[in-house]
Amino acid sequence: MSATISMTSMTAFARGLGLIATLAASGCDQAPSEDGGELVSETVPSPPWFTDEAQVRGLAFSHVSGATGDFLLPEIMGSGAALFDADGDGDLDAYLVQSGRFPGRTDGTPGNELYINDGTGRFVRVRATGAEDQGYGMGVTAGDYDNDGDVDLYVTNVGTNALLANDGAGTFTDVTQVAGVQGQGFSTAAVFFDADRDGDLDLFVVNYVAWHRGVERECFDYGTGVRNYCDPGNYQLPDRDILYRNDGDGTFTDVSGPAGLTAASGNGLGVVSADFDGNGLPDIFVANDKTMNHLWLNQGEMTFRDDAVLWGCAMDDHGITKAGMGVVAEDVDNDGDPDLLVVNIEGETDSYYRNEGSYFVDATAVRGLGTVSRRYTRFGVALADFNNDGLLDLYEANGRVTWSPEPEAEDVFAEPNVLMQGTADQFAVVSPGGGVEGTLVHTSRGVAIGDVDDDGGLDLLVVNRDAPAYLLMNRAPSRGHWARVETLARNGRAERGAVVSGLVNGERRFRRAQAAGSYLAAHDMRIHFGLGGADRLVDVQVRWPSGQLEAFGDIPAGETSILREGGGIED
Repeated sequence: MSATISMTSMTAFARGLGLIATLAASGCDQAPSEDGGELVSETVPSPPWFTDEAQVRGLAFSHVSGATGDFLLPEIMGSGAALFDADGDGDLDAYLVQSGRFPGRTDGTPGNELYINDGTGRFVRVRATGAEDQGYGMGVTAGDYDNDGDVDLYVTNVGTNALLANDGAGTFTDVTQVAGVQGQGFSTAAVFFDADRDGDLDLFVVNYVAWHRGVERECFDYGTGVRNYCDPGNYQLPDRDILYRNDGDGTFTDVSGPAGLTAASGNGLGVVSADFDGNGLPDIFVANDKTMNHLWLNQGEMTFRDDAVLWGCAMDDHGITKAGMGVVAEDVDNDGDPDLLVVNIEGETDSYYRNEGSYFVDATAVRGLGTVSRRYTRFGVALADFNNDGLLDLYEANGRVTWSPEPEAEDVFAEPNVLMQGTADQFAVVSPGGGVEGTLVHTSRGVAIGDVDDDGGLDLLVVNRDAPAYLLMNRAPSRGHWARVETLARNGRAERGAVVSGLVNGERRFRRAQAAGSYLAAHDMRIHFGLGGADRLVDVQVRWPSGQLEAFGDIPAGETSILREGGGIED
């Protein structure tokens, strides 16, 4: 996170200040490019890909950090959002997490907010739904934990988290205490996944720092000496993450110890689940802030081993532990296994870890990200095909964590977001910046992905710290055709972890059913394929989490096809 130092370290630090200034001036914080020679990303001039239509579409959420000048660590971090079907009518509703005032909103001010989609991509805020959690909010993940066909929510907070059970009509009941998943830490990201393949969703919760008001300290910026938010390293309190096993009766059991998770701790901010080693079991990757990332490979029988060092994704290829924030797992190189992209702080490159089957290669520079990604501090991240040409594009939501005197700046942490168009070999920056006409500059955090107006273009919901959220509607020029796939298990529940592939322009593309990723966010779990000019997705195959490979033939463009394991294509 921020480049700060605590008051207790100032005396020792002063002796080296001159040396640090000299090294900084010579560019020592700019690591050499990976693989020796970086492919330099070009800039692609384009008409706007997105327009912000939050206000005109009724999405009036505005985040409040509650910052009062005390520089409390949670104030700079949040928050996130979810795009999911709250009321079971087939379109995407929006849930946005509020922070408020630490340690929570006890003054009657609004909590988290739920907006219902009217079927046209316009939203109506609904109140008294049971979803208005009052904690100091960070993130949210979505999943049907009780197998009743409705999408439930798990909200992470600084303090007690919340499990909100959906009744199917868009109203929720707080079942946190009954379920036993309250936690008491500084939780950030979370993911529902079926760790033991028993047919119900388990829950992995990421914790950041073992923080409370009593450990807060004064920190100051290296360059300017002004008061600032502390780097997590100043606390020296990395925390352990939690694995809750779903017991199938509405309750969970904390199995972090027997599962092996107590073997490591870190400053966790981002999480994704995928089968990285191809053994048929879902694994977990955690992006950590200035501590080594974790790759929890599933060993079966609800046990995990952290193989991040062995696999080459604990650090970058220079041995540097970066400020990992948001993370996504997608098959960027279309070879059938999930790759990783972790976004980091200003001055550090992104980390693109290419999966080679039994290890990762840091191929950040090869993808053209080694230089272009350094400029901003990235939190939210999306790898998706926004222009429907069959290739994954990249959107990064940016916002600084370091305060510096800027008299004319309304928000000293604000930075523009970045859109990059995917090509066969690398990513190219799209101009205008962020793919939007005019200037949209805020301190952006969580990003959720989904087609909210059902027009075949993926839209973005972006939460901005101490500012209104963006609802970026997809207006990509010359947008191609599309196909959408929903995967169901044999019992009819949504099957996350299924890998769907099909031929686009003669090349096989692989996509995964997953809801978690980015930063503190949850996405539509239906799988989106851009088809370019094709009128169908050809030779569709699904690799189910059971290990079964099933063929479904071709599916048409412009529709959502429901694929059930062993049941074919449903009407």
